[in-house]
Amino acid sequence: MSVKKKTRGQLIVLSGPSGVGKSTVISELLGARRDIYFSVSFTTRPPRVGEEDGVNYNFVTREVFEEMIAGEELLEYAEYVHNYYGTSLKVIREKLDAGIDVLLDIEVQGAAKVRAKCPDAVFIFIVPPSFEELSRRLHRRATDQEEVIQGRLKKAREEYRQIPNYDYLVVNDKVSEAAGEIMAILVAESCRTKNRMNIVEGV
Repeated sequence: MSVKKKTRGQLIVLSGPSGVGKSTVISELLGARRDIYFSVSFTTRPPRVGEEDGVNYNFVTREVFEEMIAGEELLEYAEYVHNYYGTSLKVIREKLDAGIDVLLDIEVQGAAKVRAKCPDAVFIFIVPPSFEELSRRLHRRATDQEEVIQGRLKKAREEYRQIPNYDYLVVNDKVSEAAGEIMAILVAESCRTKNRMNIVEGV
């Protein structure tokens, strides 16, 4: 007997400080779970080396982004290190209504806005094994000046204060293990009674 397809998708919110390795963990996760839709955020920041428009982010001008805000086209948006980041509301709704799980990679400001609008979402925060390791990773990335790195570390300390608002805390020491923990969380969430009532309806 095959289990009935769920009627609504699960919204998964992933946050963590800059340099923790979210993109790498997400890539590993999506490679293992092809049934998850990764919502590509809109941003006004310029692309980094190797980033592709529509893959890593939808890169837009500040003017275009502010038009989206005015048109109420975003589930959430926030300004982070002088750049806007936001999530398309229309795309998220379409996927969830079709029973597809949606993964968002957003910072804590945006996550708080999603929490207010979507309390049933699953909130996961990713941290490195230590704060010293976060500093090492940011320096090793060699994409930012020291002043910018110190700004990111300061921001990370502020973000850590929001961890109690998240449902789960995942440590990214080894990417495969961090992705495995997130997959375990998603399996547990899918087994919640409220998410499986469609299986026993009509009994």
